[in-house]
This record gives sequence, C-alpha cells and structure tokens, in this order.
Amino acid sequence: MPLVLRVQALNKSFIMHAQGDLSLPVLRDVALDVAPGECLALVGPSGAGKSTLLRSLFGNYRPQSGSIRVRHRTNWVELVGAEPRVTLDVRRHTMGFVSQFLRVIPRVATIDVVAEPMLRLGASPEEARRRAEFLLGILGIPDRLWSLPPATFSGGEQQRVNIARSLIAEYPVLLLDEPTASLDAANRDSVIDLIRARRKAGAAIVGIFHDVAVRDALATRLYPVDLPGAPA
Repeated sequence: MPLVLRVQALNKSFIMHAQGDLSLPVLRDVALDVAPGECLALVGPSGAGKSTLLRSLFGNYRPQSGSIRVRHRTNWVELVGAEPRVTLDVRRHTMGFVSQFLRVIPRVATIDVVAEPMLRLGASPEEARRRAEFLLGILGIPDRLWSLPPATFSGGEQQRVNIARSLIAEYPVLLLDEPTASLDAANRDSVIDLIRARRKAGAAIVGIFHDVAVRDALATRLYPVDLPGAPA
C-alpha cells in the first residue's frame, strides 16, 4: 500500500531553561507509517506526548533527531530540519491541522476565514464561498453569523468554524487534535461524517480522540504513545 506519511526514529525533548537547561524527553524513537484512507488514532496517558507528536508532524515543534517524511505534490519531503518555506508550502497544499483552538485575524468574517485556504490554492472566490457555505451549513452555523467574525462565537461554534476551515481544501494528510471537543452530540456526529468522508476519499489521518465513540467511528488503527521510560 502506498504511503503518504512516514516517521522514523523521532526524538523530541524540551529544554527547561529555568531549571539549569534540564532536558525533558517527550518523544523517543517514534516510528509510524500512514497510507491514504487510514485514520491512525494516537492513544496513551495524559502527558505521554500525543499533542507534541502532532505538532512535530505539522512543524510547530522541531525534533532533536529522526525523520518526518511526507509525500508532497509528487515527491517525498523531509520536514525535520526543513526550511520554513518548505514547511509552509506543505501546510498550504498537503497537510491540514484541526486544533482545539481557532486562531484568526480579528474582524475577518467567518465566511472569509473558512474560504481562505481554498483561495490560497487558486480557487475562484465564487467556488471557495460555495464550499465554505456548504460546510458551515452542514456544521450548523446559521447564515446570519457568516458575516460576523468568529472571535465573537461560543467555543463550540468556533470549533465548528475551525473544522470547516481545515476540511475545505481537502488536504491529502489531516492532523486532528480533539476535533469534537466542545461539541454537542448532533454537531459531533456531523463532524464524524465529514471526517469519515475525507478518509474514504483517500485522506491519511492522524488524530487524538479522547471520546472513545469518536475514535471507534473513525480510527482504522491505534498507535500507542507511551511516557518516555515507560515499559513497552
């Protein structure tokens, strides 16, 4: 089966400068592969490094050693040690990230926040707006709110805007950090349906799902992430 994401011998530590540059290991010798149509669920105790692993895959954290390779356009690209322009290009075209928090420019309308990734990829404003309206409608954001900035919304509404923005561009690789956090049951089910559709369309997904029902609905495999030094 062809792969789109491969991680080998990945190590990440945080340096505690306030404690004499103490090195705190978080990830040790992580290795995983993900193919199109798979959803790999990261499982393990709190503090084991699941979110750190996702952020390392996305380039927010720089590992000390190891390899993160992603199939970008038609070539394999190494992300560990990559130049910022390479990481940004991978984020623009290949890898989407749904975090638990929506970070947007103040006073920008919700419809424009959601449409922006498609516009960056060269879609027409009309096409991007139609797709944004479709996703916002499925996720239960009423059209009277589309012209308002999402910073004024509730936590659950902001999370649904975040999901719409992350799914609009149909990235080949999706990283999901608790995508259904703050959502009620009905909206949670809508998000599950959207993510499942992306998986069936060929997206390779790596996610954290503390809600067992969501994990069971989406995951095709589990990947245990253990505390450094814990017995295997």
